[in-house]
Amino acid sequence: MTNYREILRLKSLGINHSQIAESMMLSRQTVVTALQRAAAQGLDWQSAEALSDRELTAKLFPNGSDTPNYLMPDYDHVHREMAKPGVTQQLLWFEYCDQCRGSGKIPYQLTQFKKHYREYLAAGKATMHLNRNPGETMEVDWAGQTAYLVDSDTGEALPVYLFVAALTYSGYAYAEAFLSRNQDAWLAAHVNAYSYFGGVTRIVVPDNLKTGVIKHTRDEIVLNKSYHELAEYYGTAILPARVNTPKDKATVEGTVGKLSTFILAAIRNQKFFTLGELNEAVKERLYAFNHKPFQKKDGSRATWFADERVSLLPLPLNPFELSEWRAATVAFNYHIGVDEQYYSVPYEYIKRQVDVRLTRTAVEVFFEGTRICSHIRLYGRRGQYSTQEAHMPPKHQQYLQWDGDRFRSWAAKIGANTAAVVDAILNGLKVEQQGYRTCMALLKLSDKYTPQRLEFACAKALSYTPRPSYKAIQTILQSGQDRLDHEPPAPAEPSAFSFTRGADYYKGGKK
Repeated sequence: MTNYREILRLKSLGINHSQIAESMMLSRQTVVTALQRAAAQGLDWQSAEALSDRELTAKLFPNGSDTPNYLMPDYDHVHREMAKPGVTQQLLWFEYCDQCRGSGKIPYQLTQFKKHYREYLAAGKATMHLNRNPGETMEVDWAGQTAYLVDSDTGEALPVYLFVAALTYSGYAYAEAFLSRNQDAWLAAHVNAYSYFGGVTRIVVPDNLKTGVIKHTRDEIVLNKSYHELAEYYGTAILPARVNTPKDKATVEGTVGKLSTFILAAIRNQKFFTLGELNEAVKERLYAFNHKPFQKKDGSRATWFADERVSLLPLPLNPFELSEWRAATVAFNYHIGVDEQYYSVPYEYIKRQVDVRLTRTAVEVFFEGTRICSHIRLYGRRGQYSTQEAHMPPKHQQYLQWDGDRFRSWAAKIGANTAAVVDAILNGLKVEQQGYRTCMALLKLSDKYTPQRLEFACAKALSYTPRPSYKAIQTILQSGQDRLDHEPPAPAEPSAFSFTRGADYYKGGKK
């Protein structure tokens, strides 16, 4: 399904229709149609945030017809015609539009017509020169060559990976070493690169690594959620390079090779024991690299960047906070588990799959693109619960004024065995609140059977199992088993054959 929310977001950034279409692997006409329908509905990026993806699509296309019937040009014919003198792409596009009108199909716009022709040429290994605009594009990648840290305890060599970002207009580069190429490192590298450049480009061109791009086919691009979130925060568009097409990010490919020689090869004989020491050396070599004069044109990367910097988009007031996305299913206790900590979700979403966004300080839960709740992130001992009253079923809310400490205090006044049973009930459940009803019923037995009998019944139940149930203790009290070990035995009846001396025997009188 077309991501109309992303179309509206990119349009709000001032990205033109052709660039939006190219970024999202859509036709220009699809972008134009979506924006026209959004304008007719009075929708923009801000108002669309309050709608789920399905609701937004339904508003834009109430009849469900969101796929225009386009006619793909015959590019074999186009290519043959382009070899003839005086024939241009615009002339062939006019002829193509006439053909579409005759067949009742919708033609692609000129920019999309040219885009598909470029893809046709790329499939045939053709090349073309691309003009670069200042502040427009940043290309990013990991260097293939690695550096190494020395473990001060074992002497083991630990591999370190170099992230490289380059501005396509000036060639001005940023590099930083990381111990891993995971998602956190990938996102942190982008944040640090933007900070180093002092601004943001309108487009980012990464490779198709899984930390950034989940799926990239001819028909669809699916970005990693955290990566897409970073793009939204900085107001940029991510346009991944085509698979196995390094020419799509030729600037950074060339910069990676040059930096590998200029930085990594130059420090190959030095020993570094911490990542900070290594990055200081990288920073020094990077400065020299950016200020090194060009061989075939005037100036250096730094002097060209001085002109390009004014074209960059401004940085947000605060850096992007790194986040991680996970999927979870809401359990029957209306909680989800994250790193063995538990967070409540409105009980209406029980058994539904939700998306969870994790930052250093917060946990946010989304259902079909809409945020349904958030919590302060828990740390420390495992098994903690963050439960909000509004998320509870109505029957659970009536016990909110009670807490585990109050039940334990009440039980301790009755006796140690009763306190042990209450503690076992509360600790035996994933959500402590779900044990409040049972604790209340158990302690109320003291009103019916006396606190002493409840204590004896709990002692007897604990002799059978360390986690007795309320039903078992109730059965002990109903059957009177709690009295067997604590009531004195009744006096024995005298036997018919016994001999008992009476009081008169001891009076000293006559026998």
